[in-house]
Amino acid sequence: MRENAEKVGVWCIVSMASIPLVMTLGNSMFIPVLPILERKVGISSFQSSMIITSYSIAAIFLIPVAGYLSDRFGRKKVILPSLTLALLGGLIAGFASWKLEAPYTWIIIGRILQGIGASGAFPIVLPLVGDLYKDDDEKTSSCLGIIETSNTAGKVLSPILGSLLAAFLWFFPFFSISIFSFISIILIYFFVKVPKDKNDPIKIKEFLNNTKKTFKSEGNWLFTVFLVGTFVMLVLFGVLFFLSENLEMVHDLMGIKKGFILAIPLFVLCITSFITGRKIKGVLPTMKKIMICCLIVLSVSVCFVGYTSEKLILLLIVTSIVGMAIGGLLPVLDAIVTENIEKEKRGTITSFYSSARFIGVAAGPPIMSLVMNDADAVNISYITAGVLGLLFLLIVIKLIKVEEIEN
Repeated sequence: MRENAEKVGVWCIVSMASIPLVMTLGNSMFIPVLPILERKVGISSFQSSMIITSYSIAAIFLIPVAGYLSDRFGRKKVILPSLTLALLGGLIAGFASWKLEAPYTWIIIGRILQGIGASGAFPIVLPLVGDLYKDDDEKTSSCLGIIETSNTAGKVLSPILGSLLAAFLWFFPFFSISIFSFISIILIYFFVKVPKDKNDPIKIKEFLNNTKKTFKSEGNWLFTVFLVGTFVMLVLFGVLFFLSENLEMVHDLMGIKKGFILAIPLFVLCITSFITGRKIKGVLPTMKKIMICCLIVLSVSVCFVGYTSEKLILLLIVTSIVGMAIGGLLPVLDAIVTENIEKEKRGTITSFYSSARFIGVAAGPPIMSLVMNDADAVNISYITAGVLGLLFLLIVIKLIKVEEIEN
């Protein structure tokens, strides 16, 4: 087992980390660009939020399918075609924006295609890490921390890169996803060597029975992790969408300057995610303590986002604290799911977890677009998020039972 872990080279890790980086850029990059899209394409704030949501909705429904296919045929055989679809989706959306007078429909089609590609890319990386490191929980946790850090690094880079590219050509961010996807395809093809599975591929009937049994026996803690994952991404993308619009409308910050400011809370999230991934080392009691602490911090801090919206420094402090809490939660959630599910079921179960996260990504921007014109509604929505966070805290305390999961 240990020998296999040591054979996982640096370029293999870099190749795997490129996938969440590309997929995150493929979504988060458009957050600072949405106000520009609204002006160029002539669409409303709600319509622009659909550019994020359409990508995520496509992924939600197809991630479990991709998870099963990866268990059935192999991780790499699912990841490479998925990245190719993401590449094609970027070309469609970019070409439509460039050449058509009314490109919105084709942009959404391209984004849906990218979402389909995303469903078979980032979610499959999580079980792939578990496959490569076998039963070495410490190295699995460390690598998952790197993967999640790459994901959050994409969030840090995306507002800056998105603003830069849009300043050059407003539709260039669409084409850039195709370029990044192509680079990731090359890296995965040459540097990721998946261990061969000596067992026969699982049949669909057996797969359904195994999945049902897993949720029956492990359902309490699995559904808790799924719910927390959904909540965390809902808060993150809701706050990012709000912050992007707020920086332009209230603080008159646009372009690259806005991108750098938007990256501040995401940078805090990225650093926290990296440190957490290094510290947890597969130790479940430590993971539970981190979840509890982060949920408390997140629940309290998110309540103040709306109240500080007109004071830039305070707003950045509060959103950075929110980012820190989310950065602590994400690698813990990844590790709990990946390390405590058998290899044969890992792709499927982690795909359900990824679907749950995408539900939050899909819901955050449109919810904020509907309430952000009313200051009272914004404050109520963030206080509601804080109350939900405390509710999930109680569920974590009650249903994440360390001894039961370890056994």
